[in-house]
Amino acid sequence: MAGRRDGLLMRGGSGGSSFRGSPIAFAIGVGILFGCVFAFLFPRGLFALPAAARRANMSIRSLQISSFPCESPERINMLKTELATLSEKNAELKEQVRKLSMKIQLSEQGKDQAEKQFLTLASQHKAGPFGAVKGLRTNPTVLPDESVNPRLSKILEKVALQKELIVALANSNVREMLEVWFENIKRVGIPNYLVIALDDETESLCKSKDVPVYRRPPDNRIDSVGKIGTNHAVSGLKFQILREFLQLGYSVLLSDIDIVYLQNPFDHLHRDSDVESMSDGHNNMTAYGYNDVFDEPSMGWARYAHTMRIWVYNSGFFYIRPTLAAIELLDRVAYRLSHESRSWDQAVFNEELFFPSHPGYDGLHAAKRTMDIYLFMNSKMLFKTVRKDAQLQKLKPVIIHVNYHPDKLPRMKAIVEFYVGGKQNALDPFPDGS
Repeated sequence: MAGRRDGLLMRGGSGGSSFRGSPIAFAIGVGILFGCVFAFLFPRGLFALPAAARRANMSIRSLQISSFPCESPERINMLKTELATLSEKNAELKEQVRKLSMKIQLSEQGKDQAEKQFLTLASQHKAGPFGAVKGLRTNPTVLPDESVNPRLSKILEKVALQKELIVALANSNVREMLEVWFENIKRVGIPNYLVIALDDETESLCKSKDVPVYRRPPDNRIDSVGKIGTNHAVSGLKFQILREFLQLGYSVLLSDIDIVYLQNPFDHLHRDSDVESMSDGHNNMTAYGYNDVFDEPSMGWARYAHTMRIWVYNSGFFYIRPTLAAIELLDRVAYRLSHESRSWDQAVFNEELFFPSHPGYDGLHAAKRTMDIYLFMNSKMLFKTVRKDAQLQKLKPVIIHVNYHPDKLPRMKAIVEFYVGGKQNALDPFPDGS
């Protein structure tokens, strides 16, 4: 019994201890509960400032902050200078990226043709299966010779991209057309172009407009033609001057001044021939060639004679590569123009390109390509056909050459208004012809 009573006492003691601890836990729980209630009802605290007081306090702090002295004018000017420098560097980097992109694109364009040329020249080959044989279309380029014109060589190193550039000859007689010419080149974003100035006034104009320019060393004959020469006389000079560019290893897109640039022409060249030229033709037949039947009734049964016809290449816009055949072409044309006083440079240019070898004459072995007449468009096509056709009007040419019309400047400006400014009736006032 005693043992049982002791056990009860012990258990009772234990239960009493538990009973005494429970009020403490209860108090803690009540405290937590009241804390949560107060936190919910008074999120800013029991002694928070009224709204007006808070606003006043914030105003005081803002006044204190604004009371700190501003940056000094010297510091502001320094920051502006740094910002301008960074902006210039950013623009330079963008230009470098754009040039690299163009180089990559041009490299890809010429890759396949270069591989074919290498494979053809490397060794002799057996003829393949019927329909699989392709002859060499691209002559190898010459080794550059910088000694020909070191000053020009340094200029070309800065101006040319992928060893090619646009080149134009100009004197002060065509000042206004020249300005339209290079303003549109700049607008399109073509960096690789050069004006060959034939007088001091043209050189000064180009320098003032940040246009790449090259003034040839003094030459009495060239200087006299450059200052007072007609368009045809100046045009004849280009074949002599272009020779140096080719000898230096550069491909040239020769351009007259009466041309409006709407896209970058280097994105649309094939580069698979010695000469790639725009045509004076005004449709597919005249530009690319056709079988023209000559009728001579007196011949009876043989009255019909078939002839091959093609309208001439325009010597005011052509791409020429630095090959032996191309340099021979320039030499032939330059020689004839200097010895035949009544010859026209465009006629001689085409005769040397197309006349075949025959008794007493060795023809030029040069590869030729006719440019797309809707991309490299002459003004006859534009004013006689394209502007009257709603579908053709939607096409955007690469260039338009105002070669068929004497009122060149107003037509050039109208072309810019039509294709760049979106003025739909800009071409309407002009007749088809002159």
